[in-house]
Amino acid sequence: MPQPFRIRPIEPRDDAAVAAIIRSVMPEFGAGGAGFAIHDAEVDAMHAAYAKSHSAYFVIEVDGKVVGGGGVAPLEHGDTDTCELRKMYFLPEARGLGAGNAMMARCLEAACGFGFKRCYLETLTGMDAAQHLYRKHGFTPLCAPLGKTGHHGCDRWFIRAL
Repeated sequence: MPQPFRIRPIEPRDDAAVAAIIRSVMPEFGAGGAGFAIHDAEVDAMHAAYAKSHSAYFVIEVDGKVVGGGGVAPLEHGDTDTCELRKMYFLPEARGLGAGNAMMARCLEAACGFGFKRCYLETLTGMDAAQHLYRKHGFTPLCAPLGKTGHHGCDRWFIRAL
């Protein structure tokens, strides 16, 4: 049975849709204030931000509509062998379809292809389904953040060997 969604690399035409998804989903989980990725400068220009070396961002489409995304990039001010899983958010209509598992696999595949040895991520208490997904894909909790992402609002951190 074919998947009800498609994963593809982000294109410039996706920037507005991805920014709208981030700005819609993050406040749903209490992550709309200062110290969260919703305020990162790259939110309005995701294609350009992930066109850089060792970076990739993918979108999820359902019936031709972008309903989610996720990516990897080097961890800011972190070890050179560590990437960060970034801005993986899905609209409600993308949830429960297996898109999270598929996106996670695609992002980790990209990270391995770039030669990273570890993948780090930051999240928030209350994002329980996301944390379940991370654990399912081999991420383990950390006691403190890595790097300097500027996301001081996050209170849960995870790492995974690649």
